Amino acid sequence: MNDLSNSLAAADIAHSVHPYTNMRLHEKQGPMIMARGDGVRVYDDHGKEYIEGLAGLWSVAVGFSEPRLRDAAVRQMDLLPYYHSFAHKAHEPAIRLGEKLAEMAPEGMNRVFFTNSGSEANDTVIKMLWFMNNGLGRPEKKKFLARNKGYHGITIASGSLTGLPANHKDFDLPAIPVTHLTCPHFWRWGEEGETESEFTARLLKEAEDVILAEGPETIAGFIGEPVMGAGGVMTPPEGYWPGIEALCHKYDIILISDEVINGFGRLGTTFGCEKYGFTPDILVTSKQLTSSYMPLAAIIMNDKVYNAIADNSEKLGTFGHGFTGSGHPVACAVGLENLAIIEERDLIGNAARLEEQFQGGLRKFADHPLVGEVRGVGLIAGLELVADKASKRSFTPAGKVSAQAAKFAAQEGLICRNVYETLALCPPLIVTEDDIDQIIERMGRALDLTWEWVQAEGLS
Repeated sequence: MNDLSNSLAAADIAHSVHPYTNMRLHEKQGPMIMARGDGVRVYDDHGKEYIEGLAGLWSVAVGFSEPRLRDAAVRQMDLLPYYHSFAHKAHEPAIRLGEKLAEMAPEGMNRVFFTNSGSEANDTVIKMLWFMNNGLGRPEKKKFLARNKGYHGITIASGSLTGLPANHKDFDLPAIPVTHLTCPHFWRWGEEGETESEFTARLLKEAEDVILAEGPETIAGFIGEPVMGAGGVMTPPEGYWPGIEALCHKYDIILISDEVINGFGRLGTTFGCEKYGFTPDILVTSKQLTSSYMPLAAIIMNDKVYNAIADNSEKLGTFGHGFTGSGHPVACAVGLENLAIIEERDLIGNAARLEEQFQGGLRKFADHPLVGEVRGVGLIAGLELVADKASKRSFTPAGKVSAQAAKFAAQEGLICRNVYETLALCPPLIVTEDDIDQIIERMGRALDLTWEWVQAEGLS
């Protein structure tokens, strides 16, 4: 960790309020200050090298030093650094990016609305469906279905959809009508003696029972990540997503695929919904859309949703929602160039080709005394740590051991993220075979150091 006499570290402690951080602990230990990036690697202000195993925040597809994205931003800054899209105004980068996203999205998804972040995007989706249903004369159709352990953002509305305790406790959330269903993670939530197909059937029955108990006429949307990210990298059981899609069609519920982490190649397909065989009504994207070089998110919707919103905007005279930075020209220019790089370098194919090496290498840690399960798909994975492998019992207090493991990983030159009891990995899509070998090697050393620490602390 940083020398607290360092002037940058001292200034950070004195003035910065960090997200997702124990602020009092931060005052004592200070920040890890990153100084530069190069490909899949970043370097701190002491020159130490790290493989960025989480791609920043699940997001930097093309790595940390792509000159084409810098050049795209500079060109657009020189030409038109800012303009808005309110009241019939438009500019080429947003037009072209919307066109490109409609081309990449599943068939029938033709309309795009831009926001600055995934949280804003999911917040907007809630408002869109409320607006739509009021326009259709269905004012009672306002509730949402989500899942425990799901992550959909941190605004008041999107944070309500999120199903994680730390995002609700003492924030007075949920603040909108939402029901959180069982997390679709078979290893953790399957019952004793239950097969994976029986687990899927139970979850689909639960969803239908909730729909019928609440009343289908009251439920606006079902939202979920194809693969759950910030809740611990959890892949769905076989048949889950086609079953959810069928229920949404049966009861006229809008299906929202939150692709903020999954989208643009992370799973080895353009979008996660393709991987799991379902077609949503709304698809939410961000993160790898610009490789997070600029803040940008996009909501892609089908004609059913768009036409209902458009009709109500005509009735009222406007769609009274938007952001100053909606479709920001510099962000959209960077997004266009980023998607061009992903396609030209076949980074989606790279994720598919390297999946066996990445997932297979990590699954070797399933025999490690600390590891209960290794899971993942494409270039995203999670290693769940347990105090007892047979019973799957977690360590207490929750998160203590995984946080220490993440510190050991950083010590060994690998940045990962501890999410509850899971160590998450999600490297940039430009990762190579050699990079993956090094990720696995460094993770192995970190796990061994953690095991030694657990034993020394008497936690095993």
